[in-house]
Amino acid sequence: MMHRCYPALLHTAIGLLGTLSAASGAPLTFNTALPVGKGEFVFREQFVFIKSGDDPGPADREVEVLGAVSVLGYGINENLALFGVLPYLDKELEVTPDGERITRETNGIGDFTVFGRYTVFRDDAPGRTFRIAPFAGLKTPTGEDDERDRFGRLPPPIQLGSGSWDPFAGVVVTYQTLAFQIDAQASYEITTEANDFEFGDVARIDGSLQYRLWPRELGGGVPGFLYGIVEANLVYQDESEIDGIEDPDSGGLTLFLTPGLQYVTRRWIVEGGVQVPVVQDLNGEALENDFVVRAGFRFNF
Repeated sequence: MMHRCYPALLHTAIGLLGTLSAASGAPLTFNTALPVGKGEFVFREQFVFIKSGDDPGPADREVEVLGAVSVLGYGINENLALFGVLPYLDKELEVTPDGERITRETNGIGDFTVFGRYTVFRDDAPGRTFRIAPFAGLKTPTGEDDERDRFGRLPPPIQLGSGSWDPFAGVVVTYQTLAFQIDAQASYEITTEANDFEFGDVARIDGSLQYRLWPRELGGGVPGFLYGIVEANLVYQDESEIDGIEDPDSGGLTLFLTPGLQYVTRRWIVEGGVQVPVVQDLNGEALENDFVVRAGFRFNF
C-alpha cells in the first residue's frame, strides 16, 4: 500500500519546464524551439506547488510537493543549445494506513537533467518565424533515493530522486508572430529500474498559445509586453513495476489545461499559471492530481 498509487505528475512534472529564449515568450510547462543566442546564457527559476488528494482508496492519502526548479541554458551556435535542470524539492505525504493519521516527508536536491536541442528547420520572414527542433537528454540519479523515517523507507514517489538513469527524446515546433506564438511538442521518456522499482515510461503531447494582450498596438516607448497563455498537456504513463511485477494502481492518462500570464521585456520575464487536470483516466486506485501552481522568472545574459 505504501509503495504505490501516487500521481504520475510527481515523477514527471519537475523535469522539462520549458527552455528559454531572450525577449520572447515561451510555454510555462514545456519546451520551445526559439533559439538561444550564440555564446549567451539564459536562466529560468520556476516555483512549483503540486497538490494531490482525491484518493479513491481507503487510506485517505494527500500529497503535496513544493519545488524550486533552476534551468540554465547556453547557446553553442545558432542551431544548438544545451540545458541543465536541477530541482530543490519538499515532499509531504499524509496517509491513514491503520486508522491513525501520519505524515511522511523529505526535502533536498532532486534528480539533475541535461539535454540538448538542435534546430533542423527554420523559416524566417519579417514579423514571424517557424522552427522545428528535436531534443534529447538524460535524467541522472543525483537525488537521494533511500530516505527513511520512523516508519521505514519512504515510498519511491516521495523520494527526492528515482535512483535511475532515464533517457528521453522529442521534437518541438514553434510558430511566432508579433501578436502571438504557438508551440507544440511530443516527447517520450524511458524509465529504468532502481532499488527493485521502476516508474512507467512517460509519453506526452503538449501545446501552448501565447497571445499579446497589451499593448494592443505596437509602438515606440513600450517597456514590455503582457501575454495571456493557454496550454494543454496530454500525459500518459505506463504502470510502475515492483520487483518486476506491474502495479495495477499506477499509471494512466491525464489531460491538463493551464491558463497563465507572462510579462516580457527585452532581458527578463515574469510568469505564472495554474495547471488543472480536466481528464484523469488513471489505473486502479492511483492518486489523482488536484492542481499545479507555477510561478517564476527568467533572464538572459
